[in-house]
Amino acid sequence: MLEILKNRQKVLGINARNLRFIRPANKKSASRIALDKLKSKNKLEEEGLPVAKLFGVIKNRKELLSFPWNNLPDSFVLKPNFGFGGEGVMIIFGKKKNGHWITTNNHELTIMDFMMHASNILDGNFSLNNISDIAIFEERLTVASLFKPLTHKGVPDIRVIVYNNVPVMAMVRLPTKSSGSKANIHQGGIGLGIDLATGITTHGVTGNKLISQHPESNIPLAGIKIPDWDEMLRIAIQATNVIKLGFCGVDIALDKKKGPVILEINSHPGLGIQIANLTGLRERLERVKGLDIKTVERGIKVAKQLFGGEIEAEIEEKSGRHIVGLHENVTLYGKEEKQAEVTAKIDTGADLTSVDINLAKKLGFEEAIALFEKENIPDNLSSEEALKLKKELQQKLTKAHPDIKDLTVIRSSHGRTLRIKIPIDIKLNNEVISTQATLTDRSHLKFPVIIGKKNLKKFLIDPTKKK
Repeated sequence: MLEILKNRQKVLGINARNLRFIRPANKKSASRIALDKLKSKNKLEEEGLPVAKLFGVIKNRKELLSFPWNNLPDSFVLKPNFGFGGEGVMIIFGKKKNGHWITTNNHELTIMDFMMHASNILDGNFSLNNISDIAIFEERLTVASLFKPLTHKGVPDIRVIVYNNVPVMAMVRLPTKSSGSKANIHQGGIGLGIDLATGITTHGVTGNKLISQHPESNIPLAGIKIPDWDEMLRIAIQATNVIKLGFCGVDIALDKKKGPVILEINSHPGLGIQIANLTGLRERLERVKGLDIKTVERGIKVAKQLFGGEIEAEIEEKSGRHIVGLHENVTLYGKEEKQAEVTAKIDTGADLTSVDINLAKKLGFEEAIALFEKENIPDNLSSEEALKLKKELQQKLTKAHPDIKDLTVIRSSHGRTLRIKIPIDIKLNNEVISTQATLTDRSHLKFPVIIGKKNLKKFLIDPTKKK
């Protein structure tokens, strides 16, 4: 596996990176602000950028002794101001009735435990060069629904490398059980490369090892669509400009309620992001060096044009699924070789695939539809009435006509009613789906066909993709 990395990755050495890119792009004053989490947080917040809420700080022994510990919330993060690599970060998950706080590893902590840890922070035990430090208490962000199956208690983050106002590389970092719930690849966390054009994950890595599945849940790691992708790229560029850095890594969490939130800025981000993306950083930096990028929108556009959109086929190959947009051209195959080409809505919010009843008639299902319509089923049934009627008619109608495969209860604006299911084949992105579609009147709606999530198991949904 390491041999694969050697063959496919053009490694940008740290010394070369510093001499060619970081030193010319980053003034020492800006790098010092990036290193100081409190200063950078304040500057970002002043400019209206999203940051985690600050609960308190401890700057010296006097403040340590007088700190209002009991005023801390049940859940928070305690970390060093000048820490690096996740060292010294303590994640508090909740509080028990006995007054003790709980870590992500279910260890109970008392105020005395916090005082000892904060004291170690003040002594500089977790800071660069062991310089005296400050203890920071801030909110613990909640995990977005997308990442819950992939995360062990901690909060994942997205690191975006920005150079000359252009995002040049990005990855997701996932906390795992073995990493102690910290999003640190070298401590056992997982890094996932991201295609900059689509915001879709490409490759997985832990340490220096390539992986295709999550080692703790076996969930495939390629093909995950990151929500709010353009907003994350925008925030990363804006944060870079606020701190006045030409080259930096911006770490952004995706909070369940708040959306993207900046965790910190790093003027010397590590090079592990190259392994997660299976490509070197130097070539990308060279391609944007010297470009005149005056706006955030221009920076995003350049990033997508230069460094994205080339891995769709690879994602499909790795995941075994096709990438589709929210609206796709499909072909419906009916009876007696009848078929129709229409635009369908790809709707993961709907369980079942639904076809317009008039379109179904044109495809040869008019006999089955006429038989069902003779029942004159009202559309204002209660839940109990609908279930009872379904039980009475299901066997009768499915025996009466082979094209009536089942009945299903549908909620309408008036109440509940029944719909029949017909057998139909739908070709989507060269993949033929054999399904049982419900029939309803969609003549007043934009799309005559909705493809529901039960028929989307072979597909990945990219909201940015155009048909």
